Amino acid sequence: MFGKQRKALNVVLSLVLALTLLAACSSNSNSGANTTPTPTTTANGTNAEGNQPTAASGIDTSQRVELQFYMLGNAPKDLPKVEEQINEWLIEDLNATVKFNYTTWTDWDQKYRLLLSTGQDVDLIFTAEWTQYQQYAKSGAFLPLDELLSVAAPKLYEFVPADMWEAVKIDGSIYTVPATYKEYVTGGFVWREDLRVKYDLPKPVDIPTFEAYLEGIKQNEPSIQPLALGGAVDATLEDSYMEFQRQRVGALPYGLHASYHDPANLVGYWGSDEHLADLKVYKNWADKGYFSKNELNETDSNQDKLINGTAAAMLADNPTRFNNTLNQMKSLHPEWDLAYHPFGLTNGYATPVHPIHNGFAIPKNSKKAERALAFYELMVTDERYNLLTQYGFEGVNYTVEDGYYKMVGDNSTNGFAREAMNGWAWRNPDYMLFEPSYDGVEAIFKELDKVQVPDIYTGFAEDYSSYQAERAALEQVEKQYLFPLMAGLVEDVEGGLKTFMEKANQAGLEKIQESYKQQWLQYLQENGIY
Repeated sequence: MFGKQRKALNVVLSLVLALTLLAACSSNSNSGANTTPTPTTTANGTNAEGNQPTAASGIDTSQRVELQFYMLGNAPKDLPKVEEQINEWLIEDLNATVKFNYTTWTDWDQKYRLLLSTGQDVDLIFTAEWTQYQQYAKSGAFLPLDELLSVAAPKLYEFVPADMWEAVKIDGSIYTVPATYKEYVTGGFVWREDLRVKYDLPKPVDIPTFEAYLEGIKQNEPSIQPLALGGAVDATLEDSYMEFQRQRVGALPYGLHASYHDPANLVGYWGSDEHLADLKVYKNWADKGYFSKNELNETDSNQDKLINGTAAAMLADNPTRFNNTLNQMKSLHPEWDLAYHPFGLTNGYATPVHPIHNGFAIPKNSKKAERALAFYELMVTDERYNLLTQYGFEGVNYTVEDGYYKMVGDNSTNGFAREAMNGWAWRNPDYMLFEPSYDGVEAIFKELDKVQVPDIYTGFAEDYSSYQAERAALEQVEKQYLFPLMAGLVEDVEGGLKTFMEKANQAGLEKIQESYKQQWLQYLQENGIY
């Protein structure tokens, strides 16, 4: 498999990488976009003529509407105050108000599915590859934005580079507004560095050193859980372990596996000798007490566990979120420290974030699509809206000192920490504020730039219409039989895996895998990846 095909793959990947770098160096102009000039916005949120900037004038704003905005995760304490201020501006700008809704992290995926499948009143909703943007777009869950953008949000259309609009297209149409901030969201080990130094533990750079660190915490700090996982063990444990240990192409579903360096060699991982070996690793960690026996029922985020000191490590997180966790932890415990080692520095490659990774779409049932898109334009391009929804109120929630963000109070007293709304999708690089510690994240990014390779996974759009029933059945089988195996709750791992495979095959696993494989190989071929 690594003969002519690998050479061809390397050539293609090099060409794609070169094009990606050229695109990244280009300006933010969209050569095919509407070129309507827009006023310059000053620091206080006014334009050059002294007026507050407004959204596109080509839409009907005669009737007052309330927009329903849905985000994942937990809402910040001061959200009502932020929402009140946003609505004061929004009534003037668009004759509209907005209600910010949050799913919480508990069963967010089921709630997300219900929001899109039951006709609920939703006007804007977060999208990413991990929320299955490609599949939802392909199945018609979102409105196409191609014609709406130039009418309702021309400034936003120009702001997003043309290559990013192309990258998020599904079957030739735009269904989400991508974020423009370049970052890496690949995984990396996260651990309490002060405890590592205190007990002279190894720095986690691979699985053996990570295990040695966990064992050291278990022996020296029995009141602290060595490893935080949470209920979503498919993502926090299996996906993270596979990303590092087996160098998998993205978070491939349905128990399929292909390595980044051989993406066309898509094989069944579930039920294999490798799968059994990995489950025994997880079982060993559970038996040693590295994570809680009640992990599947945990509701606190893994980051919160590190912040409040109930856990000492995470198997994986991305550099930006690691930095946020570090600063929130230090606001409460200045004497503690957190450290990070990106997987890419050990494995020798890293993929920059794909434009699909953070975005916002308009569900097909929205009756206020134009107003919703015009509002989202304000969230991204208007400095008042952007700064308030990303950082809260200046002087109340944060200050700016020497160009850096500084939290007012600490994580327990501040009602709106940095990016507390989980507003990753509407980040605007022109307005972003960072803590001094973010210089370390930029240093990580520069190191990863040296080993960056193209993201060959996220552009794939699965069509599961022919096996939708089997897919739903398989999801239930995973949660009933596979999750307990990953959480170390099944004594007979081999017998438990056999039972899971029997149930998965009854649910239609073979049909699902075969169809997915055909689509995947077609995608690779059409995009010249092999």
